[in-house]
Amino acid sequence: MPNDASFEQLYRSHYRRVHGLCRQLLGRGGSAEDAAQEAFMRAYRAFDRYDPAQPFSAWIMSIASRHCIDVVRRRAKEARLFHDGGVGLLEPESGEASALDALLSSERAAELKAAIDALPDKQRIPLVLAYYRDASYDEIGAALGITRSHVGVLILRAKQALRRQMLPRREGESK
Repeated sequence: MPNDASFEQLYRSHYRRVHGLCRQLLGRGGSAEDAAQEAFMRAYRAFDRYDPAQPFSAWIMSIASRHCIDVVRRRAKEARLFHDGGVGLLEPESGEASALDALLSSERAAELKAAIDALPDKQRIPLVLAYYRDASYDEIGAALGITRSHVGVLILRAKQALRRQMLPRREGESK
Protein backbone atom coordinates (compact mmCIF):
# COMPACT_ATOMS: atom_id res chain seq x y z
CA MET A 1 0.00 0.00 0.00
CA PRO A 2 1.27 3.49 -0.81
CA ASN A 3 1.36 6.12 1.87
CA ASP A 4 -1.71 8.33 1.72
CA ALA A 5 0.19 11.51 0.84
CA SER A 6 1.94 9.99 -2.17
CA PHE A 7 -1.26 8.42 -3.48
CA GLU A 8 -3.11 11.69 -2.97
CA GLN A 9 -0.52 13.38 -5.18
CA LEU A 10 -1.01 10.71 -7.86
CA TYR A 11 -4.77 11.20 -7.58
CA ARG A 12 -4.52 14.97 -7.97
CA SER A 13 -2.22 14.78 -10.97
CA HIS A 14 -4.16 12.07 -12.87
CA TYR A 15 -7.80 12.52 -11.86
CA ARG A 16 -8.74 14.92 -14.66
CA ARG A 17 -7.53 12.57 -17.43
CA VAL A 18 -9.16 9.54 -15.79
CA HIS A 19 -12.46 11.40 -15.40
CA GLY A 20 -12.28 12.55 -19.04
CA LEU A 21 -11.75 8.99 -20.24
CA CYS A 22 -14.66 7.76 -18.10
CA ARG A 23 -16.85 10.57 -19.43
CA GLN A 24 -16.02 9.60 -23.00
CA LEU A 25 -16.64 5.90 -22.40
CA LEU A 26 -19.80 6.25 -20.31
CA GLY A 27 -21.25 9.43 -21.77
CA ARG A 28 -22.80 10.46 -18.45
CA GLY A 29 -21.54 12.98 -15.90
CA GLY A 30 -22.52 11.23 -12.67
CA SER A 31 -21.53 7.81 -13.94
CA ALA A 32 -18.15 9.14 -15.04
CA GLU A 33 -17.48 10.63 -11.62
CA ASP A 34 -18.37 7.34 -9.92
CA ALA A 35 -16.25 5.35 -12.38
CA ALA A 36 -13.23 7.61 -11.91
CA GLN A 37 -13.50 7.28 -8.13
CA GLU A 38 -13.83 3.51 -8.44
CA ALA A 39 -10.76 3.33 -10.69
CA PHE A 40 -8.66 5.12 -8.09
CA MET A 41 -10.03 2.94 -5.30
CA ARG A 42 -9.08 -0.17 -7.28
CA ALA A 43 -5.63 1.26 -7.96
CA TYR A 44 -5.14 2.03 -4.27
CA ARG A 45 -6.12 -1.51 -3.25
CA ALA A 46 -3.91 -3.07 -5.94
CA PHE A 47 -0.97 -0.69 -5.57
CA ASP A 48 1.33 -3.52 -4.45
CA ARG A 49 0.98 -4.94 -7.99
CA TYR A 50 1.94 -1.65 -9.67
CA ASP A 51 5.29 -1.75 -11.47
CA PRO A 52 7.03 1.60 -10.77
CA ALA A 53 9.12 1.09 -13.91
CA GLN A 54 5.92 1.74 -15.91
CA PRO A 55 4.12 5.10 -16.03
CA PHE A 56 1.37 5.40 -13.42
CA SER A 57 -0.83 7.17 -15.97
CA ALA A 58 -0.92 4.13 -18.26
CA TRP A 59 -1.74 1.84 -15.34
CA ILE A 60 -4.58 3.97 -13.93
CA MET A 61 -6.04 4.61 -17.40
CA SER A 62 -6.05 0.87 -18.03
CA ILE A 63 -7.89 0.26 -14.75
CA ALA A 64 -10.39 3.01 -15.57
CA SER A 65 -11.08 1.80 -19.11
CA ARG A 66 -11.62 -1.80 -17.97
CA HIS A 67 -14.01 -0.63 -15.26
CA CYS A 68 -15.96 1.57 -17.70
CA ILE A 69 -16.24 -1.28 -20.19
CA ASP A 70 -17.67 -3.44 -17.39
CA VAL A 71 -20.19 -0.71 -16.53
CA VAL A 72 -21.32 -0.45 -20.17
CA ARG A 73 -21.69 -4.22 -20.39
CA ARG A 74 -23.71 -4.26 -17.16
CA ARG A 75 -26.00 -1.51 -18.49
CA ALA A 76 -26.61 -3.42 -21.71
CA LYS A 77 -27.34 -6.62 -19.80
CA GLU A 78 -29.75 -4.83 -17.46
CA ALA A 79 -31.52 -3.25 -20.42
CA ARG A 80 -31.95 -6.67 -22.03
CA LEU A 81 -33.11 -8.31 -18.80
CA PHE A 82 -35.64 -5.73 -17.72
CA HIS A 83 -36.96 -4.47 -21.09
CA ASP A 84 -38.16 -1.31 -19.38
CA GLY A 85 -37.08 1.22 -21.94
CA GLY A 86 -33.50 0.57 -20.85
CA VAL A 87 -32.27 2.19 -24.05
CA GLY A 88 -32.74 5.51 -22.26
CA LEU A 89 -30.22 4.38 -19.66
CA LEU A 90 -27.58 4.09 -22.33
CA GLU A 91 -28.07 7.55 -23.80
CA PRO A 92 -25.97 10.44 -22.52
CA GLU A 93 -27.59 13.21 -20.54
CA SER A 94 -27.86 16.34 -22.62
CA GLY A 95 -26.67 19.73 -21.53
CA GLU A 96 -23.68 18.52 -19.53
CA ALA A 97 -20.30 19.91 -20.48
CA SER A 98 -17.47 17.38 -20.44
CA ALA A 99 -13.82 18.01 -19.78
CA LEU A 100 -13.22 17.73 -23.52
CA ASP A 101 -15.82 20.43 -24.26
CA ALA A 102 -14.23 22.71 -21.68
CA LEU A 103 -10.82 22.33 -23.29
CA LEU A 104 -12.09 22.67 -26.85
CA SER A 105 -14.02 25.88 -27.26
CA SER A 106 -15.00 25.58 -30.88
CA GLU A 107 -18.59 24.74 -31.81
CA ARG A 108 -17.35 22.08 -34.22
CA ALA A 109 -15.71 20.14 -31.41
CA ALA A 110 -18.96 20.17 -29.44
CA GLU A 111 -20.85 18.82 -32.45
CA LEU A 112 -18.30 16.05 -32.92
CA LYS A 113 -18.52 15.16 -29.24
CA ALA A 114 -22.30 14.90 -29.49
CA ALA A 115 -21.97 12.70 -32.54
CA ILE A 116 -19.50 10.43 -30.71
CA ASP A 117 -21.83 10.21 -27.70
CA ALA A 118 -24.66 9.18 -30.02
CA LEU A 119 -22.72 6.21 -31.40
CA PRO A 120 -23.74 2.76 -30.14
CA ASP A 121 -21.51 1.50 -27.31
CA LYS A 122 -20.15 -1.22 -29.58
CA GLN A 123 -18.62 1.45 -31.86
CA ARG A 124 -18.05 4.30 -29.39
CA ILE A 125 -15.91 2.36 -26.92
CA PRO A 126 -13.25 1.16 -29.41
CA LEU A 127 -13.15 4.61 -31.03
CA VAL A 128 -12.67 6.39 -27.70
CA LEU A 129 -10.03 3.91 -26.54
CA ALA A 130 -8.13 4.30 -29.80
CA TYR A 131 -8.25 8.09 -30.10
CA TYR A 132 -8.56 9.39 -26.54
CA ARG A 133 -6.50 6.76 -24.72
CA ASP A 134 -4.13 5.99 -27.63
CA ALA A 135 -4.69 2.27 -27.12
CA SER A 136 -3.56 -0.10 -29.85
CA TYR A 137 -6.00 -2.36 -31.66
CA ASP A 138 -4.46 -5.30 -29.81
CA GLU A 139 -5.04 -3.62 -26.41
CA ILE A 140 -8.60 -2.73 -27.34
CA GLY A 141 -9.27 -6.26 -28.57
CA ALA A 142 -7.91 -7.73 -25.36
CA ALA A 143 -10.02 -5.37 -23.22
CA LEU A 144 -13.21 -6.11 -25.15
CA GLY A 145 -12.57 -9.79 -25.79
CA ILE A 146 -12.60 -9.44 -29.60
CA THR A 147 -10.04 -9.84 -32.36
CA ARG A 148 -7.79 -7.07 -33.63
CA SER A 149 -9.60 -7.25 -36.99
CA HIS A 150 -12.99 -6.83 -35.32
CA VAL A 151 -11.65 -3.73 -33.53
CA GLY A 152 -10.64 -2.29 -36.90
CA VAL A 153 -14.07 -2.98 -38.37
CA LEU A 154 -15.86 -1.37 -35.40
CA ILE A 155 -13.66 1.73 -35.58
CA LEU A 156 -14.19 1.97 -39.34
CA ARG A 157 -17.97 1.76 -38.86
CA ALA A 158 -17.81 4.37 -36.11
CA LYS A 159 -15.89 6.75 -38.41
CA GLN A 160 -18.37 6.15 -41.22
CA ALA A 161 -21.29 6.86 -38.90
CA LEU A 162 -19.59 10.06 -37.70
CA ARG A 163 -19.04 11.19 -41.29
CA ARG A 164 -22.71 10.58 -42.09
CA GLN A 165 -23.79 12.53 -39.01
CA MET A 166 -21.39 15.42 -39.55
CA LEU A 167 -21.67 15.75 -43.36
CA PRO A 168 -25.23 17.19 -43.40
CA ARG A 169 -24.17 19.79 -40.85
CA ARG A 170 -21.22 20.88 -42.99
CA GLU A 171 -23.38 21.15 -46.09
CA GLY A 172 -25.99 23.12 -44.15
CA GLU A 173 -23.36 25.53 -42.85
CA SER A 174 -22.09 26.35 -46.35
CA LYS A 175 -25.53 27.31 -47.69
